[in-house]
Amino acid sequence: MKTFLIEKYGDQSALRVAELPGPAPGGDDVLVKIHAASVNPLDFKIRDGAFKRILPYRLPLVLGNDLAGVVVRVGSAVTRFAVGDEVFARPDKDRIGTFAEFIAVHQDDLALKPATLTMAEAASLPLVALTSWQALVERAQVQPGQKVLIHAGSGGVGTIAVQLAKHLGAHVATTASAANAALVKELGADVVIDYRTQGFEELLDGYDVVLDTLGGETLEKSLRVLKPGGKAISIAGPPDADFARELGANPVLRQAMNALSLKTRRHAERQGVTYSFLFMKASGDQLRELTRIIDAGAIRPVVDRVFPFDQTHQAMEYAEKGRAKAGKVVIAMV
Repeated sequence: MKTFLIEKYGDQSALRVAELPGPAPGGDDVLVKIHAASVNPLDFKIRDGAFKRILPYRLPLVLGNDLAGVVVRVGSAVTRFAVGDEVFARPDKDRIGTFAEFIAVHQDDLALKPATLTMAEAASLPLVALTSWQALVERAQVQPGQKVLIHAGSGGVGTIAVQLAKHLGAHVATTASAANAALVKELGADVVIDYRTQGFEELLDGYDVVLDTLGGETLEKSLRVLKPGGKAISIAGPPDADFARELGANPVLRQAMNALSLKTRRHAERQGVTYSFLFMKASGDQLRELTRIIDAGAIRPVVDRVFPFDQTHQAMEYAEKGRAKAGKVVIAMV
């Protein structure tokens, strides 16, 4: 089968096209013919080697972290899926590789594709939708009437998180460029801060939750807009000891991650708020919850551009250089 993989960590030049044998599914696996996949910042970080201590992949490695496609074979223990089902998924972090014609996915990580979406639209969702769900529903437990700040509302995670927070009944603020203000308002944002001309930390106050997608100075400023007891959840900030424990990291690595986030956690404590790092996990059950919301019309995908499979290099470059105006970049295999 045709794939796009890396044989060593590096920049864009490390990615190359290669033919590999098709995957051999196990008893609990579903073999999927991939129709579309999408590009995520996680792909760049894995390619660059930024996570090689945390996620020690064996090279060569096929990149790609979410997909939509059709089931072509099921393992002997599979009960939820049948040949011909249209599905979507974010494979487990140890079994990525959606920049390929086929992939074997554990049945627990897979869900039927939302009926109202095309394959390209469905492929844009799993990683960012699961990230939004795990941040806002699972960890923050957002309630109606709470105030939620979501950074980069026109980005891949932001476009879905804004809609999900609004669906949960929250008052939603987001940061975006002036050019994308109308889009994020249409998605449900009540307050839009132009990050180029306005300081969100000077305009917002008393928020219950911040979903940080940018890290660095933005994360530090975000702690100031939270009310006492508020929660800052970051997918871009320093990892913490809880994340290390989830990974099953050794004591040395746990201590190192704890040290990385020490400054941020202390700053949060002084503000009377909490900080946590989120690295999303695969979950077919959560995708099924999201599918109900999507098919009901409460969440819609935002796709900036679709590239054919043989232009995966161009798709990666387009996304990495920030050329997408809003939402996700998708690669279409079929």
